[in-house]
Amino acid sequence: MSPIGIVIIAVLGTAIVFLLGFVIKMVATPRKVDGIQKLVKQGKNAQAIKLAKQLIARDPRDVMSHYWLGTAYLADNKPELALMEYKYVNQNAIFDNTTLPEAEFRKRIATLYSKFGQNEEALKEYLLLTKLDPHNADNFYNCARLFEERGKFDQAMGFYQQTIKLNKRHPKAHAAVGMLLYRAKQFPEAKKEIDLAIQMSPETYSSYYYLGKILKENKDYPAAVAAFEKALRDPEFKQKALIERGSCYMAANNIEKAIVEFDRAVKMSNNDASQETQFARYFLAACYEKTRKIELAITQWEAIFAKNKSFKDVGQKLQQYKDITANDSMKEYLTSRSEDFCDICKKVALTGFSLGAKSIDAKKFGCVITASDASKDDWMNQRNQLTLLVFYREPEPIEDSVIRKLADEVKAKNYAKAIVFTSTGFTQASRNFAENRPIELIDKQKLEQLLDKAI
Repeated sequence: MSPIGIVIIAVLGTAIVFLLGFVIKMVATPRKVDGIQKLVKQGKNAQAIKLAKQLIARDPRDVMSHYWLGTAYLADNKPELALMEYKYVNQNAIFDNTTLPEAEFRKRIATLYSKFGQNEEALKEYLLLTKLDPHNADNFYNCARLFEERGKFDQAMGFYQQTIKLNKRHPKAHAAVGMLLYRAKQFPEAKKEIDLAIQMSPETYSSYYYLGKILKENKDYPAAVAAFEKALRDPEFKQKALIERGSCYMAANNIEKAIVEFDRAVKMSNNDASQETQFARYFLAACYEKTRKIELAITQWEAIFAKNKSFKDVGQKLQQYKDITANDSMKEYLTSRSEDFCDICKKVALTGFSLGAKSIDAKKFGCVITASDASKDDWMNQRNQLTLLVFYREPEPIEDSVIRKLADEVKAKNYAKAIVFTSTGFTQASRNFAENRPIELIDKQKLEQLLDKAI
């Protein structure tokens, strides 16, 4: 055989080998992917994950292996990893109704986006689902819910109404419409929708959440708490209902019960960066602050700050209370029990102003002392005018209304003057009013200096 013939035969042989390898791979790969699917259906998730990873290692662009790896992760209760795989599929797949049904996939990935607070992406998927499956009321309901969370109430109302048009007995949509109508101050219509939702399906516990919101707005806190108690049975609304119960207790000034509810809401969180968890921590910190458990409040603020540095006034709170770790005397002032706190105030009066306490009265906001000049003889003190000292350890700056009320009391009781102490500060209106009046304002910086001398 001539050399040219040998070369031609070698080339053809090589081509045949490659072709056979390609055909074998094309035939074998679907079988292996089918193997992942069978393992998932059999509940053998670890084996399915291992096989899918092997296939992806051989071909990183194998979309179906990524899809079944994501599905196996989902079945194995690893939603974060499932979402990563599904994102790849979403970017690279060509959907069909045989190997990869698009509607089913988009429903799964939308649920995962919602779970991890990626609401913009979730909304895109649900909007696509309204086109792919336009007769499914739940797709429109989920769009409405996400529009409502973004504050786009008109769009939310339109999608809720479309949900009801497709399914007149959709209790969640009726309840949500009731809440939107309530926000719009259409009270009779709102109540009608909520009642209809509960009448349709008493076991749809999310409806009680909306009922609780309406009762709370009406300041019927006991009834609201009872409604939110029923809403706790809905896993989707449980954390929200706990937060609302806590806020009802806060409004009723039952701080200890509020702490219990907010703490439960924090502990049940699966996503520390979610809005609900951030609010639960924020309100829990507010309760701790009111009950002088400042270090516990700081722990909650720091947890919020780690996830969202711009959340409300958390940064300001951490700055305000940074002295807890840096200044022992201020820490004692802010966190001590009521009796010990009054003793601290008594020492400040004596060391800072040479005033001896005549009466000491513990208050929710702090302490009130009437005192006279301790540097004078006892018989002179009997005729000496008294000074009113008011110590605050409230988290908010002192408003001018407080200073005005003290000015009236100084005048009515013929006090020599009033001295007001605060661990925060005074509003500008307070400072302006106190000028040229027998009222001395002691802000945080001055108070720290006095405490350092007194304690």
